[in-house]
Amino acid sequence: MGGRHLSAERGYRRMVRAREGEVRFQVGVEQTDLLVVAELDLRDEVAAYVARVRGEIKNWILFHPEFAESLVPVPVPDTAPDVVRAMAEAAAKCGVGPMAAVAGAVAQAVGDAFADRSPNILVENGGDTYLRSTRERVVALLADPGSGAAIGLRLEENAFPVALCASSGTIGHSLSLGSGDLVAVRAEDARFADAAATALANLLDSEADMDRVLRRARELAAEGLQGVFAQYDAKVAAWGDLELVALD
Repeated sequence: MGGRHLSAERGYRRMVRAREGEVRFQVGVEQTDLLVVAELDLRDEVAAYVARVRGEIKNWILFHPEFAESLVPVPVPDTAPDVVRAMAEAAAKCGVGPMAAVAGAVAQAVGDAFADRSPNILVENGGDTYLRSTRERVVALLADPGSGAAIGLRLEENAFPVALCASSGTIGHSLSLGSGDLVAVRAEDARFADAAATALANLLDSEADMDRVLRRARELAAEGLQGVFAQYDAKVAAWGDLELVALD
């Protein structure tokens, strides 16, 4: 993954509120730490499902270590598990390594697997969020965990499913080749949004790179990118289907 724009302590999660008829819970399985908002408390079922998905990825890496190590796309056969193939396909579209899509892949796997039981389900995985919803939502864009979020993205009730995935060169533990504060990508597919956020953040080394990021984002629109928000110091740029709103 590109570096997360959210702190390791996950203090930003205090901003996430469940609506009436929803419950909010956390699921941790090895390195995976999810925050889920759903209509039912599904924590045990989600934990078991995450363990299964992680097992498929880990087993693949055991015999194909390049899948974890490569910073460029890696082909996989049709016989690979669904989650592995989805990660590889997303990475290929964006020109990054498959693990750039892993957080989005796990989030989407959970959201899709439990959508029948909870039509409203929001899964956040280290700054990458996959949402299925029957009502409008607002997702905060957080470039500086210390000062909180001032800008959010409004998602209308007919917009779902939606993924909003982010990468940063200044905050978080994961690899990013750029130095920008935040690149957030909106797409329907979380695996693609995750990989695209990493690819675009890799391009952001100075304020002068903003135009290059937006140009590449427009190219990725053909693959499913719906919108991008980028921030480098005080400079902000946005393109695509993004309704930005001020947060209280």
